[in-house]
Amino acid sequence: MSKSGLFAIAAVAIFTLLSLVYFAATLETQQGTTTVLIEPPVPALQPAEPAESPILNQQSNSPLPQIRIQPQEEPPAVAVTAIEEVEVAPPPEEVEIEELEPELEVIEGDNVDVIQLPSLNGSDSFVFDGLRAIQNGTALVDLLARDQIVRKFVVFVENISRGEFPQTALPYRALGQEMPVRNIDDNLFVMDGSAHGRFSYAVQTFVSLDTEAAMAFYRTLSPLFQQAYAEIGFRNVSFDDTLRAAINNVLRTTNMEGPYQLVRPSIMYLYADASIENLQEVHKQLIRIGPDNTILLKAKLREFVALL
Repeated sequence: MSKSGLFAIAAVAIFTLLSLVYFAATLETQQGTTTVLIEPPVPALQPAEPAESPILNQQSNSPLPQIRIQPQEEPPAVAVTAIEEVEVAPPPEEVEIEELEPELEVIEGDNVDVIQLPSLNGSDSFVFDGLRAIQNGTALVDLLARDQIVRKFVVFVENISRGEFPQTALPYRALGQEMPVRNIDDNLFVMDGSAHGRFSYAVQTFVSLDTEAAMAFYRTLSPLFQQAYAEIGFRNVSFDDTLRAAINNVLRTTNMEGPYQLVRPSIMYLYADASIENLQEVHKQLIRIGPDNTILLKAKLREFVALL
């Protein structure tokens, strides 16, 4: 190869090398140097806005329903007033409700007298004093129960109106005498004729009362009777009607002649005759009183019911 050929090849190589250097310099100037920043292992704490929990946002295969927690808004600011402007109401005072005492107006001619009745709980002395003011009333008071006389009388009348006869809480005292009987054999007894005499004094005391004076005093006590009647559940029933029904129930009984055979399967005697034992209790009580006392009692009750 000639020298001129060698010089040409060398010139081309040098020109090519210079071109590569020029292109490399041009690219660095346009793109610049790239810097890679590596984040630290623990990210810096920055105030974050409320966001949903990432765990709750993920889809889960659990059968339980997903719960989405909503961000809570801050409560609105409440204006604070001065303490002097706040008025605190005092606690309510307890008020004791007293039992009202019923009043009864008594009209005599042109004058109207108002009788102040006692409370039902404190009415015993008022009733007993009023009865003593009636003819032969003192003897009657001695036969009556000592307390709660109005309530006991109301319960007694209500039972009689249904044909029943209560064994406890009676408005009168017990006789304290057992019924005299005669043995027929070990299992059969007969009521002795003297058994009726146990009730004679009580019946005589009752029938000797002044009927009109007794009914006038009953009218005075009528509000107390009605109040006691309401206590046992009869708020819309007139006690006068119940008393009338009780008296009529006694008047409808028929007298039955003895002797009366008895059995005693327990403490109480029972009538051996089933037709007597199946009678109403009030009717059987009149049999114990006896026919003579029953006649007197019915005559007095007819006087009362005529004025009721």
